[in-house]
Formats: sequence, structure tokens, C-alpha cells
Amino acid sequence: MRFGAAKAPHPLPLPASGEREGPARREPPDGRPPGRVFLIWGLLAMSSDILIGYTGMVSFGHSAFFGLGMYGAAAALLSVEPPNLWLAMLYGLVGAAAVAGFVAYFSTRLRDIYFAITTLIFSQIFYVIIFTWTEVTGGENGLTFRRPPLAIPGLFSVPFTSRTMHWFVVAVVTLSYVVLRRITRSPFGMVLQSIRENEARTRAIGYPIERYKIVAVMLSGLFAGLAGVLYAIQNRFAAPDFVFFLVSGETVIYNVIGGVGTLIGPIVGAAFFLLLREGLSRFFTEYYLIPVGIIFVAMIIFMPQGLLGFMRRWLNQ
Repeated sequence: MRFGAAKAPHPLPLPASGEREGPARREPPDGRPPGRVFLIWGLLAMSSDILIGYTGMVSFGHSAFFGLGMYGAAAALLSVEPPNLWLAMLYGLVGAAAVAGFVAYFSTRLRDIYFAITTLIFSQIFYVIIFTWTEVTGGENGLTFRRPPLAIPGLFSVPFTSRTMHWFVVAVVTLSYVVLRRITRSPFGMVLQSIRENEARTRAIGYPIERYKIVAVMLSGLFAGLAGVLYAIQNRFAAPDFVFFLVSGETVIYNVIGGVGTLIGPIVGAAFFLLLREGLSRFFTEYYLIPVGIIFVAMIIFMPQGLLGFMRRWLNQ
């Protein structure tokens, strides 16, 4: 069964060369990306920080979790009438968590670069499936759908406007930050940090390392899927571009720029990177990646703790 397909727009202008960008440039057609876009990409980066910053596992599979969240929401909104926001979120979260659990079962048996490469391979497998399964996913064209109303049955139902969408995203991202912060400071979070510091010693103490890793990947994938649901609802489409490994690579960059192991740092890194890329692309057109790369390398050398770590160090002086 095919839900329906339409060519997803490229709202932000591409550089003069017309080269294909990463999917992060596909934003609403109102010029500069609104603040909620930074929050959504920041939520994706924050979800990966659970693995990178707290567990010491670099994942290149978050594009799959993000994309499955988008397609799960699209499936709910296209198959159920009238469209239901909460059902869309449920479908997206279940889809992302299920895929994360599947990936975790195999990838957590490996360590370091082997774990990273395995997650990358899985993300590409899901990309190929989504790209080629045209009857269901719309293939290259993706899926478009109507945005559901913001409603609580029996209490109220209002259509999403730019303002209500903004505050809904702010509320979801804020709640996600509170939940993840609580988790990272819980005994479970302490075990994850112990795995990051010395996995062999943590295993010797008696903790089931593999189980903790699987739960960490599923938790990370769940919140990555939530970011995908928000992005899909905001832009009213789901496309295979967002399952491509470039999204995972950019997510790691957001973490490095903002500061790993901080949760809030990845949000700062996402906003900084997206604004930097957009601003430089307006001046350098097809050559904008050169100054972006130079700035990124300089930040890694001179600010290895990221923007948040640099600001903390500067304020403590």
C-alpha cells in the first residue's frame, strides 16, 4: 500500500552551483530557519550525546532513527482520519525505538570504530530500503501529509500556527532535556559513564555491560525518533534524504562543536553550525564549505571541549 507521495521542496536556497546539500538545508520556505529548527536538530544531537558523551560510543546510525521517526509519523497521519498528533508521535517513537533495538542487538557486541562502522552500515541499509520501496515510502519523492491539530480529546483542539508550532517544539525539547538530564544523573547514567571511562573495570564489578549498552542505544534512538517526528510535523513531509548517513555525520559535528557530555552543548552546536553554514553560503556560494571546514578544524584544535566548555572556562577565569 502506498500512502501517497509528492516531491518534497528544497525551501532554503542552494548555493549557486546547485550542488546537493545535506538534508539539514531543507527548511521551511520563509527565508532564515526559525528557532524551532535549531531546537529540533539540537534534540537529535542531544539524543546522540547519550552515546557519544555519556557512554563513549560514537554512532553513525542516528539518521536511521531520525528518519524512521519521520516515516512513522507520516504513516499515522496518512492512514488515520482525522490526523491525530499523539498517534503520529506514538508511531514515530515506536518505529525509532524498534529499529534502535534491532541495531543495538548487533552493534553493541562490537567496540570503538567497529561499533561506529556497524551503525553506519545499518543506517545505509535502511536508507536503501526506504529509497527503493516506492510503493510504501514514496521513494525519492517521499511522503507529504496534512499537519494534525494540536488537540487533547475532550479539552481543546486548535490548528498549528507558526507560533503554536514554535511553543510546542520548545515544550517537547525542554521536557526531553529534563528527562535526559535526570537519566544521566541517575544510577543508570552513572553506569553509562563508568562504561565510558573503563569498560573492563565496569564489567569486572559485575554490571551486564551489553544490556546497558542496548538500553542506551534504544534510549538514544527513541529521542532521535522524537526529533524526526517534530521535523516531519513541522514541514509536513518525510523524505529519504534524512535517512542518509550525512545526517549522522552532522549530528556528530553538532556534538563536537557544542561540547560532548553536556546535553545542552549539542543544541548550541547545532544552532552555531547551521547559522554558520547558512551565513557563509550566502557569501561564498559553492566554496562555502572551505571556510566552514577551516573554522571547524580551528575549533577542534583551540576549543576541544566545544563552545559550552569554552564559555564555562572563560566565565570561571
